[in-house]
Amino acid sequence: MKKRKLGFWEIWNMSFGFLGIQFGFALQNANTSRIFETLGAEVDNIPILWIAAPVTGLIVQPIIGYFSDRTWTRLGRRRPYFLVGAVLASIALCIMPNSPALWVAAGMLWIMDASINISMEPFRAFVGDNLPSDQRTLGFAMQSFFIGVGAVVGSVMPYVFTNWLGISNTAPEGIIPDSVKWSFYVGAIVFFSAVLWTVLRSKEYSPEELEAFEENKSHEAPEITPEENAHRIDKLRRYGLIFMSLGFLTTLLPYYYNLQKELYILTIGVFVMGCLFLIASVARRLKGRTGFVTIMTDLLYMPGTMKQLAYVQFFSWFALFSMWIYTTQAVTGHIYGTNDTASQLYNDGADWVTVLFGLYNGVAALVAFLLPVLAKMTSRKLTHLIALSLGGAGLISIYFISDPNWLLASMIGVGIAWASILSVPYAMLAGALPPKKMGYYMGVFNFFIVIPQMVAATILGFLVSAVFGGEPIYALIVGGCSMLLAGLLTLRVHDTAGISVSEVG
Repeated sequence: MKKRKLGFWEIWNMSFGFLGIQFGFALQNANTSRIFETLGAEVDNIPILWIAAPVTGLIVQPIIGYFSDRTWTRLGRRRPYFLVGAVLASIALCIMPNSPALWVAAGMLWIMDASINISMEPFRAFVGDNLPSDQRTLGFAMQSFFIGVGAVVGSVMPYVFTNWLGISNTAPEGIIPDSVKWSFYVGAIVFFSAVLWTVLRSKEYSPEELEAFEENKSHEAPEITPEENAHRIDKLRRYGLIFMSLGFLTTLLPYYYNLQKELYILTIGVFVMGCLFLIASVARRLKGRTGFVTIMTDLLYMPGTMKQLAYVQFFSWFALFSMWIYTTQAVTGHIYGTNDTASQLYNDGADWVTVLFGLYNGVAALVAFLLPVLAKMTSRKLTHLIALSLGGAGLISIYFISDPNWLLASMIGVGIAWASILSVPYAMLAGALPPKKMGYYMGVFNFFIVIPQMVAATILGFLVSAVFGGEPIYALIVGGCSMLLAGLLTLRVHDTAGISVSEVG
């Protein structure tokens, strides 16, 4: 038995919810720092408040993935999580711009990000569940399209309300402007409506149907013998001790050398992971294969393709975070020649960066549907290599540019890479995952997005100040080289699935 090939509009409907999810993310990314500062946060403390987002995703996505793999209701397998996350995220979007104090806004960021992750994580597995392997590139490309559209529209909402509709962009001290509030209200409506569209207009295969598909039979798990069980207990204990030791030693470094405090999140997280592995080894020996034990054990037995893609993702997202963190400072300092945040020249440069970011998201939306065609003509690996190479060259080229208008060309390369990063690795991954653990491993795959974010936020700050003489333009060069390396590492990925683009209409 084989999965039915879906038509274009069926794939459109099952991906449409991502428009709302990314709309919410764009509002969060563009306005959270502004809300924190308005409510009295010191600039130096904003990064530690922001760390909520990646840490929340790190925790929530594997758990939601694990439970969605084991869920079946009248709404299906993944769709209940879409809907619950959308309801909670929409409520949080309405509350956050009305926060009376900084601690309330910080708490709402945690809730909002957790809710967005509840909706978002099962969407990746949804494509793997519903599409045959040769249509998954198109499925994830469709998600990339909606991500690009949602990012562009969500980011410009405060500008639209201020400049087109005349809603105030200023407010008394400690109050969030009405333009931001109304942007969040609209975001809540779009988020819920888009997800509801997918819930109502999409179908899912039942667990019995998924079990019967031919492509799933190759992933059937072998019976675990007592010897293999003992080996897994020993492996959990061994990795627990390794992670605990590594976490403890690396935690001493920021303490003795007075490094950035955000680094503690990463090092203490490594220590806690070691503790969890040790607890799982004991629980597996005493109680057998409980849910917690399964989650921890499966971390150590990721499919080979997933491990290969982990390196690609790490260096890709390291590059992206270097761009998101330092592009404004690099462009204003290196091209506009000023670091004075109160000057007109600086603000002109900063405004131009918002245009550049809108451009690369727009390019990603437009390019998304060309990627499956290129992958069909060549391969997914070569497609991803080409896209990442263009993105890496785009970041590095900023160093050589003196006319700000030429930055548009740089961002076209970045936009092509962004479209590929959001689709091609997931398409390659989906075919390598056991169907019964699709949601869980898609959630674990998020680790290789979050960890490079934490590394970039700490390592790059040290490099810019201590090695690059305070010149952030060199952080973009590092990011460009990282993206080029990610492209080369793609060639190591084992990907044998075919690609179909002609059966949609």
